Amino acid sequence: MIKRLTGLFTLLGILTIHAQQPGEDEMGAWYMYFGSNKISERFSIHTEAQFRFYETASNFNQMLLRTGLNYHIDSNAIATGGYAFIDTDNNFYEFEGEVNSKEHRIFEQFILKNKVWEFLFEHRYRLEQRFLDFGETTDTQHRARYRIQMTLPLTNTFFLNFYDELFINLQDDLFGQNRLYGAVGVNVTENTSVQLGYLRNQFANAVYDRLQLAIFYNPDLRGLFKGKKTDQ
Repeated sequence: MIKRLTGLFTLLGILTIHAQQPGEDEMGAWYMYFGSNKISERFSIHTEAQFRFYETASNFNQMLLRTGLNYHIDSNAIATGGYAFIDTDNNFYEFEGEVNSKEHRIFEQFILKNKVWEFLFEHRYRLEQRFLDFGETTDTQHRARYRIQMTLPLTNTFFLNFYDELFINLQDDLFGQNRLYGAVGVNVTENTSVQLGYLRNQFANAVYDRLQLAIFYNPDLRGLFKGKKTDQ
């Protein structure tokens, strides 16, 4: 009986290992920068850079660079249109001569904010048109995303941040992925903050755990765009 049980557990272990995608059992990391640079009363420029790794500090997975123009309808509503470039190594293992995929992405999004007691909520709706180059083949895909985010201030300096984001493919399989995130944040200055968190990134056939370190810098650049007065 013991030998049979041992054999059964060994078989289950082997099946589990083979069922996992490469790198699924590794703790990867995303290092990120986000900026919202105000240039007028109604407009700001979104800037963003992300560097993602299959492992905590090595094994490159993806670089994402994104920018956009924000139109502030009011303090609780923002419309954005923008562009992103993504360079992706789709393999956990390194192969000689492997070619990364490249993506040019256009996006449109709308953000709504509201407050319930001390909780700050943000709803983000985004559409993406994705132009993918895999080296030997190309593809065009379309995707919709919805993110609900909640921020809870603890003090003037510290806060908690949580979100869940669902990705819906507008072709082929409907479910793309789901990202569940929680973090501790620190307000360093009036326009700078840092977040350290954990992301559970679930796909249809794999789940990845990722540490996240994010820096947010939101300077007011309106003074740079105002003409200097000259003496007459």
